[in-house]
Amino acid sequence: MNTMMKTTISNTGIWQGRHPDRQQCLQMLEDYHTPEHVIGHCKAVAAVGYTLGRALNERGFRFDLDLILAAGLLHDMARVEDMHWEAAAKYCEARGLRQEAAIIRVHMTYDPFNDLEHLDETDLICLADRTVLEDRYAGIDRRIDYIINKAIRQGHPEHKPHILRKKNETKVLIDSIEAFLGCTMDQLMERIDYENVEHVK
Repeated sequence: MNTMMKTTISNTGIWQGRHPDRQQCLQMLEDYHTPEHVIGHCKAVAAVGYTLGRALNERGFRFDLDLILAAGLLHDMARVEDMHWEAAAKYCEARGLRQEAAIIRVHMTYDPFNDLEHLDETDLICLADRTVLEDRYAGIDRRIDYIINKAIRQGHPEHKPHILRKKNETKVLIDSIEAFLGCTMDQLMERIDYENVEHVK
């Protein structure tokens, strides 16, 4: 555990600051033994969510970008476990990270998205997760094609209508965000920095 972590977690293991920063989250992932490929995915989701939040904030929204970064980095920390969303949420709750835990707990089943005027940090993390393929932004079409093909390979072609319904719901949100920002998500993510997004202007 690094020095910064020691200054922000009390002797009882409860988080003392507002939200952990990138290095503190990465330390938690290391302590939890999260596999490297999963960490790469978490970095990508955090970067996409943060980039969306920052762009929307520039147009008048007030998203908590520190919360988006932390929740994105930690959302799949327990992915190799059964009910990984619950395991990760409990881990965060035990350390006083209640807002992060609330987002992580619902990220696999979040439905429906809020409309544009009422978006919150959970919407942005869940949207980011649905547009990231492994450790890179891929967009909703490529991501959903991957999920459908995976379901078919696993012997569950009956899941396709449900997956496509979720895709259409997600596209409605994406369309509204793109119209508001005046650019596509693909354009917004062209120069994304997965390792240092919070310091890129």
